Amino acid sequence: MVRVRHMDGADVDAVSTIRVKGWQTAYAGIVPQAYLDAMTVEGDADQRRRLLSRPRRKSRDLVALDDRGPVGWICFGPCRSEVPGVQRMGEVYALYVLPDLIGRGIGRRLLDEAHTQMKSHGFEASALWVLGDNHQARRFYERAGYQADGAVQDDVYDEITLSELRYQRAL
Repeated sequence: MVRVRHMDGADVDAVSTIRVKGWQTAYAGIVPQAYLDAMTVEGDADQRRRLLSRPRRKSRDLVALDDRGPVGWICFGPCRSEVPGVQRMGEVYALYVLPDLIGRGIGRRLLDEAHTQMKSHGFEASALWVLGDNHQARRFYERAGYQADGAVQDDVYDEITLSELRYQRAL
């Protein structure tokens, strides 16, 4: 049985493991391998501790737990870009589940709880960015009611430019 709760400082190392393993699995063949190989749990944990300690942080973090501890993580908050036609837009910044547990409903459970919390904070809709070549993630978000809205942004990883597509859905 998986339960969801707010992330706390004791979860940082586990969340960083989830994020790094998630990147290295989900983006293999998309993001340059050298970039993925250079990722470390320790480096990610240092960055996560800094983010969590920001005094006016607007993002929220949730973890999914089973009997082993954290197995999934989602981070969300106010949308970082303007979306035409929507006054109060939330954004899912990141969602990762341990790779060996993908397909068991953990990601959907985290996403549903994030939607519930965004709606309770007055957001009308949610946006997120997904790499165009990450077809598995795109199918996951489409099944959750998200649709690509035509916005595209480029990210550079080791001098390789990859396009991200913005998806959104009403809450």
